[in-house]
Amino acid sequence: MANTTNGGPQGAAGAANPLPNPESLPQVNVLAQYTKDFSFENPHAPRSLQPSDQPSINLQINVNQKQLSDTDFEVELTIEGKAEAKSEVIFQFELAYAGIFRLQNVPAEAVQPIMYIECPRLLFPFAREIVSAAVRNGGFPPLMIDPIDFVGLYRQRLAQGQASGGNG
Repeated sequence: MANTTNGGPQGAAGAANPLPNPESLPQVNVLAQYTKDFSFENPHAPRSLQPSDQPSINLQINVNQKQLSDTDFEVELTIEGKAEAKSEVIFQFELAYAGIFRLQNVPAEAVQPIMYIECPRLLFPFAREIVSAAVRNGGFPPLMIDPIDFVGLYRQRLAQGQASGGNG
Protein backbone atom coordinates (compact mmCIF):
# COMPACT_ATOMS: atom_id res chain seq x y z
CA MET A 1 0.00 0.00 0.00
CA ALA A 2 1.39 3.43 -0.95
CA ASN A 3 1.51 6.47 1.31
CA THR A 4 -0.23 9.51 -0.12
CA THR A 5 -0.70 13.04 1.19
CA ASN A 6 -3.58 15.38 0.62
CA GLY A 7 -2.74 18.92 -0.36
CA GLY A 8 -0.41 18.36 -3.30
CA PRO A 9 3.28 17.81 -3.76
CA GLN A 10 5.78 18.92 -1.20
CA GLY A 11 9.52 19.14 -1.20
CA ALA A 12 11.22 21.27 -3.86
CA ALA A 13 8.06 23.26 -4.72
CA GLY A 14 7.44 24.04 -1.04
CA ALA A 15 11.01 25.28 -0.64
CA ALA A 16 10.51 27.74 -3.52
CA ASN A 17 8.03 29.75 -1.42
CA PRO A 18 9.67 30.03 2.00
CA LEU A 19 7.86 31.80 4.79
CA PRO A 20 9.03 35.39 5.32
CA ASN A 21 11.55 36.00 8.04
CA PRO A 22 9.52 37.15 11.09
CA GLU A 23 12.15 39.81 11.79
CA SER A 24 11.46 41.45 8.40
CA LEU A 25 7.69 41.72 8.90
CA PRO A 26 6.20 45.09 9.92
CA GLN A 27 5.83 45.30 13.70
CA VAL A 28 4.15 47.73 16.06
CA ASN A 29 5.02 47.24 19.72
CA VAL A 30 3.68 49.07 22.77
CA LEU A 31 6.65 49.86 24.99
CA ALA A 32 4.76 51.89 27.62
CA GLN A 33 1.49 53.66 28.25
CA TYR A 34 0.76 56.23 30.90
CA THR A 35 -1.38 59.11 32.10
CA LYS A 36 0.46 62.28 31.15
CA ASP A 37 -2.04 64.75 32.57
CA PHE A 38 -5.45 64.38 34.18
CA SER A 39 -7.92 66.80 35.69
CA PHE A 40 -11.45 66.23 37.01
CA GLU A 41 -13.57 69.04 38.38
CA ASN A 42 -16.91 68.91 40.17
CA PRO A 43 -17.20 72.67 40.82
CA HIS A 44 -20.68 72.76 42.36
CA ALA A 45 -20.55 69.71 44.63
CA PRO A 46 -22.50 68.68 46.62
CA ARG A 47 -25.32 70.63 44.93
CA SER A 48 -24.42 69.08 41.55
CA LEU A 49 -24.93 65.57 42.96
CA GLN A 50 -28.66 66.08 43.51
CA PRO A 51 -30.94 64.56 40.87
CA SER A 52 -31.69 66.95 38.02
CA ASP A 53 -32.28 67.01 34.30
CA GLN A 54 -30.16 64.84 32.05
CA PRO A 55 -26.98 66.87 31.38
CA SER A 56 -25.63 67.51 27.91
CA ILE A 57 -22.16 66.08 27.52
CA ASN A 58 -19.68 67.52 25.05
CA LEU A 59 -16.45 65.71 24.15
CA GLN A 60 -13.37 66.72 22.21
CA ILE A 61 -10.82 64.16 21.07
CA ASN A 62 -7.36 64.89 19.70
CA VAL A 63 -4.33 62.79 18.76
CA ASN A 64 -0.75 64.05 18.59
CA GLN A 65 2.51 62.24 18.04
CA LYS A 66 6.17 62.97 18.59
CA GLN A 67 9.09 61.01 17.18
CA LEU A 68 11.54 59.97 19.90
CA SER A 69 14.02 57.99 17.77
CA ASP A 70 14.19 56.30 14.37
CA THR A 71 11.76 53.62 15.53
CA ASP A 72 10.08 55.01 18.68
CA PHE A 73 7.14 57.41 18.82
CA GLU A 74 5.05 58.92 21.60
CA VAL A 75 1.35 59.06 20.72
CA GLU A 76 -0.87 61.18 22.94
CA LEU A 77 -4.64 60.80 23.05
CA THR A 78 -6.37 63.83 24.59
CA ILE A 79 -9.99 63.60 25.71
CA GLU A 80 -11.75 66.66 27.10
CA GLY A 81 -15.32 66.56 28.33
CA LYS A 82 -17.89 68.73 30.01
CA ALA A 83 -21.35 67.92 31.38
CA GLU A 84 -23.75 70.84 31.65
CA ALA A 85 -27.34 71.24 32.82
CA LYS A 86 -29.23 74.52 32.82
CA SER A 87 -26.09 76.41 31.69
CA GLU A 88 -24.18 75.19 34.72
CA VAL A 89 -21.13 72.93 34.62
CA ILE A 90 -21.89 69.67 36.42
CA PHE A 91 -18.43 68.18 35.89
CA GLN A 92 -15.55 68.50 33.47
CA PHE A 93 -12.38 66.59 32.79
CA GLU A 94 -9.27 66.61 30.67
CA LEU A 95 -7.13 63.54 30.10
CA ALA A 96 -3.86 63.25 28.19
CA TYR A 97 -3.10 59.53 27.91
CA ALA A 98 0.00 58.51 25.98
CA GLY A 99 1.96 55.53 24.82
CA ILE A 100 5.41 54.83 23.47
CA PHE A 101 5.25 52.73 20.31
CA ARG A 102 8.08 51.07 18.41
CA LEU A 103 7.62 50.65 14.67
CA GLN A 104 9.94 48.31 12.83
CA ASN A 105 9.97 47.44 9.12
CA VAL A 106 7.00 49.72 8.51
CA PRO A 107 6.90 51.42 5.09
CA ALA A 108 7.27 55.21 5.36
CA GLU A 109 3.82 55.82 3.85
CA ALA A 110 2.20 53.72 6.61
CA VAL A 111 3.80 55.48 9.60
CA GLN A 112 1.36 58.41 9.84
CA PRO A 113 -1.80 56.26 9.52
CA ILE A 114 -0.45 53.92 12.22
CA MET A 115 0.37 56.88 14.51
CA TYR A 116 -3.05 58.52 14.12
CA ILE A 117 -5.32 55.47 13.73
CA GLU A 118 -3.91 52.25 15.16
CA CYS A 119 -1.97 53.63 18.13
CA PRO A 120 -4.86 55.71 19.53
CA ARG A 121 -7.16 52.76 18.90
CA LEU A 122 -4.92 50.74 21.24
CA LEU A 123 -4.83 53.54 23.86
CA PHE A 124 -8.55 54.37 23.81
CA PRO A 125 -9.96 51.56 26.02
CA PHE A 126 -7.55 52.48 28.83
CA ALA A 127 -8.30 56.21 28.53
CA ARG A 128 -12.04 55.49 28.51
CA GLU A 129 -11.71 53.47 31.72
CA ILE A 130 -9.83 56.32 33.45
CA VAL A 131 -12.58 58.78 32.51
CA SER A 132 -15.34 56.38 33.52
CA ALA A 133 -13.78 55.72 36.93
CA ALA A 134 -13.14 59.42 37.59
CA VAL A 135 -16.73 60.39 36.76
CA ARG A 136 -18.01 57.55 38.96
CA ASN A 137 -15.65 58.57 41.79
CA GLY A 138 -16.92 62.13 41.37
CA GLY A 139 -20.37 60.91 42.45
CA PHE A 140 -22.00 60.43 39.04
CA PRO A 141 -22.93 57.40 36.96
CA PRO A 142 -19.91 56.17 34.98
CA LEU A 143 -19.44 57.91 31.63
CA MET A 144 -18.95 55.28 28.94
CA ILE A 145 -17.53 57.09 25.92
CA ASP A 146 -18.65 55.54 22.65
CA PRO A 147 -15.97 54.08 20.37
CA ILE A 148 -14.08 56.70 18.37
CA ASP A 149 -13.71 56.66 14.58
CA PHE A 150 -9.97 57.30 14.41
CA VAL A 151 -10.01 56.79 10.62
CA GLY A 152 -12.47 59.68 10.35
CA LEU A 153 -10.36 61.85 12.68
CA TYR A 154 -7.26 61.08 10.57
CA ARG A 155 -9.06 62.00 7.35
CA GLN A 156 -10.27 65.22 8.97
CA ARG A 157 -6.68 66.03 10.01
CA LEU A 158 -5.47 65.41 6.45
CA ALA A 159 -8.21 67.62 5.01
CA GLN A 160 -7.36 70.43 7.45
CA GLY A 161 -3.68 70.11 6.56
CA GLN A 162 -4.43 70.34 2.84
CA ALA A 163 -6.80 73.29 3.35
CA SER A 164 -4.13 75.19 5.27
CA GLY A 165 -1.49 74.39 2.64
CA GLY A 166 0.40 71.96 4.86
CA ASN A 167 1.37 68.40 4.11
CA GLY A 168 -1.12 66.89 6.60
